[in-house]
Amino acid sequence: MSKLNKILLAVVIVLIIALVVLIYWQNFKKSDNSDYWAVFLTSGDLYIGKIGYFPSYHLSDVWLIQRTSDEKNPYSVGKFAQAIWGPGENLYINDDQIVWKNKLSPTSQMLNYIKNPQSAQQVNEQTQPTTETTTTEK
Repeated sequence: MSKLNKILLAVVIVLIIALVVLIYWQNFKKSDNSDYWAVFLTSGDLYIGKIGYFPSYHLSDVWLIQRTSDEKNPYSVGKFAQAIWGPGENLYINDDQIVWKNKLSPTSQMLNYIKNPQSAQQVNEQTQPTTETTTTEK
C-alpha cells in the first residue's frame, strides 16, 4: 500500500468517526433537550422554544408572544406552527438578529402554560367576569 493510499484511508476513517459522533450527539441532544429558551430578536419579536444548533441555529416547539392593544391582557401567546400562514415546526434564526436569549426556569409561568395550555385557558375562563342576561315577561 502506498503512502498516499494510507493517508487517504486514515482521512476517510477519521471522517466516518466524526460523522458517527455528530449523528449520535445530535440524536442525544434532541432527546435530552427539554429546556425552553426565550429569544428576543431585533425585530421586537419574542419567541419561546427549544434551541437546536444543527444544521443551523433554530427553535423547535416554538411559541410566539405578541403585544396586544387590550389593557386587560396586554400580551397574547400562541403556538408558532398554528399561525395563519402555516409555518413549519422549526424557526431558523440568524445569529446576528438575536438581541438576547435566556433559559426559562422550571417554575416559569410561561413554561407551565406551554406544558398544559388547557388548564391555563380554564383558569382564564373561570376568572373572566360573566354577564347574565335576564328577561322579564310582561
